[in-house]
Amino acid sequence: MASYYNSETVLYLNGEFVKAAEAKMDFYSQSLHYGYSVFEGIRSYRAVNGQTKIFKATEHYDRLKHSADSLNLPYHWSAKELIDATYEVLKQNQLQDAYIRPVVYAPANMSFVKNEQSFIVIEAWQMQPFLGEKLLKVVTSSFQRPNPKAFKITAKAAGHYVNSILASQEAKANGYDEALLLDMNGNAAEAPGANLFYEKDGKLFTPSLGNILPGITRATVLELCNEMGIDVEEKAIEPGELKNADAAFFCGTAAEVIGFESLDDYKLPKQWNDTVSRKIQLAYAELVRK
Repeated sequence: MASYYNSETVLYLNGEFVKAAEAKMDFYSQSLHYGYSVFEGIRSYRAVNGQTKIFKATEHYDRLKHSADSLNLPYHWSAKELIDATYEVLKQNQLQDAYIRPVVYAPANMSFVKNEQSFIVIEAWQMQPFLGEKLLKVVTSSFQRPNPKAFKITAKAAGHYVNSILASQEAKANGYDEALLLDMNGNAAEAPGANLFYEKDGKLFTPSLGNILPGITRATVLELCNEMGIDVEEKAIEPGELKNADAAFFCGTAAEVIGFESLDDYKLPKQWNDTVSRKIQLAYAELVRK
């Protein structure tokens, strides 16, 4: 199993820097019992100038606030306060290329009434590419993404990720690297922890917002497409379209940009290195270390 911390690891907990091994939370927390918490996944990198750089820190902490507000979790921290704390966590743990996990969680509460307070923790650990670096064998999942009328789908809420865990475990148990989930309408949605793009004739397509998490990496890919003059369209994507694609990729903070080898054993026909998608992968890798 991965080791995320040791006896010397420091985390940020409610305004203080404490040893991870000594940190405590309430076992009667609503978050533990009901999955009622929100979180972010953030990356830091050793930039080309040797300094530590958190990629899109403000956007991530703005989304953390949006998630908390969406779920009625009290939120009283500023983005600057949390960004400063995050850099200090990285410094105290001597991390540069790292994954950062802030979590806003609830107090002890076995009822469903609104809480009057929330707590926050910021953790960080060394991280290799989440889905590896080789092209992925992807399978369409038997699990659907949640109905947006049942959840605040734009919130990065802990409870939503039970769906992601089940889909990813199912895919791996059947010999694949990752899952692709459809939405309630049967259209392609996203991976358990990443957004989807596919390529056809030099143009990129990605599912429209509404049934997916509006990913920060997804938004970055759209920005790169605009800068690089690559045509991209947001639309409802029927699964059959993917079996006619030249290439496809997932993108997310943890996954970065990672291409498909196959989908449901259909091999994507274009050589990855010859695709527009590969250009996006390279541009993203350069951008995060600028």
